[in-house]
Amino acid sequence: MGFLSGLFGKKAAPARKLSHPNDLLKGDMLTLDDSFALPSQLRKQQLRVEGIHTYEYERNKQAELLLRGNSDRAIFMSYIEEDDPYLSISIKITRADVEDMFEMDEFALLFEEPGHAILNTKGLPAELENELGPWLSEQYHQVEFAKFGYFHRQDYRTTTPPQAENAQHGDQFESYSLINSDETHAIDVEVYEGGETEVMLTLYRPLSDIREYWPGS
Repeated sequence: MGFLSGLFGKKAAPARKLSHPNDLLKGDMLTLDDSFALPSQLRKQQLRVEGIHTYEYERNKQAELLLRGNSDRAIFMSYIEEDDPYLSISIKITRADVEDMFEMDEFALLFEEPGHAILNTKGLPAELENELGPWLSEQYHQVEFAKFGYFHRQDYRTTTPPQAENAQHGDQFESYSLINSDETHAIDVEVYEGGETEVMLTLYRPLSDIREYWPGS
């Protein structure tokens, strides 16, 4: 029986088939389109899923893929499931970048009620134009003010984040968002307890920008 068991042993599990961002797990890879509509950090880039995070809000949750490619700059991608689903793709910028891009008096209005700020982009320094120019629009209007949520460094796509009072609820934050008139570019700001602030430049792109998927080894 030992011989027959070895000869007719279990077959190897079939390889995972990936065809959608929701299928991706840590270690998987994807390739983006070569369209010149994409910034150089994205165009025809092969990106690896380094982590999967979860934003938890009062009525919904949103997964975020942490992606890395040839650049040192991390890419953050979410699949937004609306009537016309799309990708939200972001990069984080520094305070110095913010000061180069915007008048700080205008930027500060994001955090003042009633949350109707208008933000205009200044001309970028030449050394930043190629890298960050495609991520920017000329003007933005505010669409979100002090939205409360929790940020989890775990994947809760198929489960619910801890709800018990004594459970670890992730990092509390308030979000402030602006979008341009064409709804193609956004600025997302997250303010955490203690005042730590993260600013992200965001592009809204069609799902077809992902050209290929590969399961991790």
